[in-house]
This record gives sequence, structure tokens and C-alpha cells, in this order.
Amino acid sequence: MQLPMFYETYDDAIRETVMGLGGMKVVGNMLWPALPVDDAGRKLSHCLNVEKREKLSPGELQLIRRHARKAGVHILAFYEARDAGYTEPTPTCPENELSELHRRYIQAVDDFKDLASRMEQVAQRARSNP
Repeated sequence: MQLPMFYETYDDAIRETVMGLGGMKVVGNMLWPALPVDDAGRKLSHCLNVEKREKLSPGELQLIRRHARKAGVHILAFYEARDAGYTEPTPTCPENELSELHRRYIQAVDDFKDLASRMEQVAQRARSNP
């Protein structure tokens, strides 16, 4: 399924993200698991209908965005970035991020060891030259 690159409105971007995640019932059930699936789907449909009073909370939008990221559906994140005047975001790969953090940790430990060694050398010079 080929998705359009640009969406006219924020509501369109949210709606298409929901469709990319499986539709109103699937996402509604994800947002409100205590509701029957049909009711949750109907509630979400109302939240995405500009004619209705119900709207998604920031936390609910965040949950949709996070599930969309995991599913590889970047419509909403791209829309929000473009709308705010940013370049398209680049999704991170958790494995790459973990590798980078591990590399930085090892570097920090090495830097700390170097710092401790240099401090010891300066202390020894200070003791030998009172």
C-alpha cells in the first residue's frame, strides 16, 4: 500500500496513521482497552471527526505516535515536523542507539582512567617537589 507523502490537515495525518495501524477498532482498543472493541472504535472515530466534540488528548496522540513508530508508520511524525518547520525526522534503530551508548560509555570509562592516571602523576610530582 503506497501512502501519500503529504497530508492537507493534522486530522488527515492522524486518520491515515490510524488506518496504517489497522483501523479505528484496533487503535481504539489500544487506547481504551476497558471499552468493548466496537465502542472503542466508535469513540476514536468521533475523536477524529471535526464535527464531533470528542478529541484525542496529548497522551493519546503520543501513544498513537509511539505505536506508529514501532510499526514503521511515520505519517504523523512527518506531518508534525513539516507543519512546525522542521526537516523530516529520522527514526532511530534501538540496536544502533544501544551500540552508540555502549561505545560512549567505554570512551567515558577510558577518559576517566586517563584523568585518574594524570591526577596521580601530578600528585606524585607535588609530593616529590615540596
